[in-house]
Amino acid sequence: MTHKIHTIAQDLDLIELIPPLEGFSGFIAAWLYRDQISFLVDVGPATTAADLLAALDRLDVRHLDYILLTHIHLDHAGAIGQIAAAFPRASVICHPTAMAHLVDPSRLWEATRKTLGATAEGYGPISAVAENRLVAADQFHIRMLQSVLTPGHASHHVSYLSADYLFVGETGGVVLPAAARTRYMRPATPPRFFLNTALNSLDKLIACRPDKLCYGHFGMRSDGVEMLAQHRRQLLLWEKIIKEQIDNCGPDEDLLPACTARLLKADPQMAGFHSLPPAVQQREKYFITNSIKGFESWLTNKQVQGPGYKVQGKGQGI
Repeated sequence: MTHKIHTIAQDLDLIELIPPLEGFSGFIAAWLYRDQISFLVDVGPATTAADLLAALDRLDVRHLDYILLTHIHLDHAGAIGQIAAAFPRASVICHPTAMAHLVDPSRLWEATRKTLGATAEGYGPISAVAENRLVAADQFHIRMLQSVLTPGHASHHVSYLSADYLFVGETGGVVLPAAARTRYMRPATPPRFFLNTALNSLDKLIACRPDKLCYGHFGMRSDGVEMLAQHRRQLLLWEKIIKEQIDNCGPDEDLLPACTARLLKADPQMAGFHSLPPAVQQREKYFITNSIKGFESWLTNKQVQGPGYKVQGKGQGI
């Protein structure tokens, strides 16, 4: 079994999905909410679709009103074709610019495979969703659930606010359990990244005064406003440190390892890094590098070439 069910509250379960990649346990979440309405937030990679369906069966889920996608990176939306087929009455909610890529995901898959390599293969190819199943998030309005467009991690990112929970996706970064009295929070800022856009999205969510934050990576935190504020400060710290490294980098110096070492030393939000298991540290170094590249692209006003990129298109990327 490559899934785990964590009951968070009477109306909320976290379904942990584990793709066939080393160090990826405790990392990818699908959220199940059941009360007056029922919905999933994100569905994980295609390679874990059967595991998600098995978890939903164990939880006796026979109906979903909505499937909410925070964004369509393959670790969040790769299984959407299989899950939408299993729940044919559920509407699929996503950012309006993501809809065409769900109807025809061929470009999304090919670009992801080209840039992420083995990680993309571990996620698996995404299957198409019928256009009549899709609802644009900016047109989605119901009394007990609100969509909030939050570009930053991706230009097509959406957060979802219910009465009790804010499903924040990756707008609040990545937050992982670490050793006692330490925290591990890192930015999720792949190229092309625009810091001003990300800060505006955080300000929008802080203004909602959320209590409980439900992260795509990973778990729930009950000090929502403070967590978002700390992540906002973290983004500004990363900008400062990476700018200094760029300004002082010699012609023969590799910027990425120098930035990584300094960030791990200077950022208090990443103090828990060294308590993470070795395989998780290896995974996180990969994503730290990707996030540094995002800041470099922002600071130098150019698109950095190299491995580890999220899928890109026009504008900020898809």
